[in-house]
Formats: sequence, structure tokens, C-alpha cells
Amino acid sequence: MNYATLFETIKSYVENDFPNQDWTDTAGSGTATLTGTEQINIFIQQAEQRIYNTVQLPVQRVNVVGSTTANNKYLNFPAGWLSDFSLAVIDPVTGAQSFLLDKDVEFIRESYPVPTATGTPTYYAIFNNTTFILGPTPDASYSMEMHYYAYPTSIVTAGTSWLGDNFDSVLLYGSLLEAYTFMKGEADVIQNYTARYTDAMMQLKQLGEGKNRQDTYRTLQARIPVR
Repeated sequence: MNYATLFETIKSYVENDFPNQDWTDTAGSGTATLTGTEQINIFIQQAEQRIYNTVQLPVQRVNVVGSTTANNKYLNFPAGWLSDFSLAVIDPVTGAQSFLLDKDVEFIRESYPVPTATGTPTYYAIFNNTTFILGPTPDASYSMEMHYYAYPTSIVTAGTSWLGDNFDSVLLYGSLLEAYTFMKGEADVIQNYTARYTDAMMQLKQLGEGKNRQDTYRTLQARIPVR
């Protein structure tokens, strides 16, 4: 299901074209209009955010290689970073990766109280909303590989998405929940959409956090006993 199909399906299910909504800026600077398209886009994006924060999928995993700066203990977050899976320093000669241990800022400050004491980074911590702090302070420019969690590009922006192509049921019912809640719809319909969404989400979690985390070499395939 691509964006155009999802868009029209939402309108069809809730039987609403979502006319323009006029609102007044709280600062009193004037009025603005929220178009029907903008309203539906918000419903879809809210559903995507709910889904991506409920289940971890391979499409949310991003890999990037950056570099430290000599004598600078800070490392900027990569674009779109939400949380990290791992951070490794790459040996400049052998290419071997050594994974840093995730610690608190206080641990790094206490372990390396002198910022000018340098070496190969062993620890890292979230320092603020844009940077990590490394311990010890890098003594050279090291290549760093990070695996991290990020939101995939929305189907609203890209026109297609992994969810739309592979698991459109959870995206559709998540969007319908947002739209019908906005409409202050009937409780029994919301309950029905919630049940459909919950069922689809359970299936998605089985895929993303079950089947995608195992193989049959070490874990047998699921099977139902035959009597």
C-alpha cells in the first residue's frame, strides 16, 4: 500500500474528506488553515511514530561511520539518532573494531578527571541532546562505527515505505485510530479499530522481535503439536 492508496482508504473508511480547519495562533499573530491533506498526513505520521516506538524492526536500524577529533572528547550524534545500539572504534592499522562500553557522564568524569589525558576511547555516554562524551579523550582522529535506532522516512514524504509494502494492516489501522479519535467517533468503532490494530501489532512484533532475531541453526522453527 503506497501513500496515495493509504490516503484514500483512510477517507473511505471514516467517510470523511476532512475539510479545512481554521485556527488562531496562540500568540495572536493571526489565523492559519490546516488542510484536509495536512490533517490526514498528521494521522499517518502519528501512527508511524506509535508503531516504531512499539516494535524494533530492521528498517529502523542505521549504520554510519564517523570520526573523532584529536584532543576533543565530544562526538556528535549522527543524523536522525534516537538511541544507540553500539559504538566501536576502528583500529587504523588492522581495521579491527573495539566496542566502547556505554556509561554515565559521571563515570567518565570520575575515571578521566583530566581532559588533557588522552588515549584510545574505551567508554562513551550521552552528554547532552546532540553529543556523546568519550573516555579517555581521543589522542588521534579515529574512525568510529555506530549502529543506532532512527525513524525511517515517512510514507508521507517518500510515497512508499517498508510498512506500507510489507505490513500495511498495522499502518492502516493505526492511522484510522488517529483519524477517528480526532473525529470523536463512536466508541464501538474505535474499539473495533483498536482490536484490529492490536492484532496487527502482535503479528508485527512476532516478526520484528521474534523471527528476525533467530535462525533454525540454533532455534527450531515454531511448530504446533499434531495429535
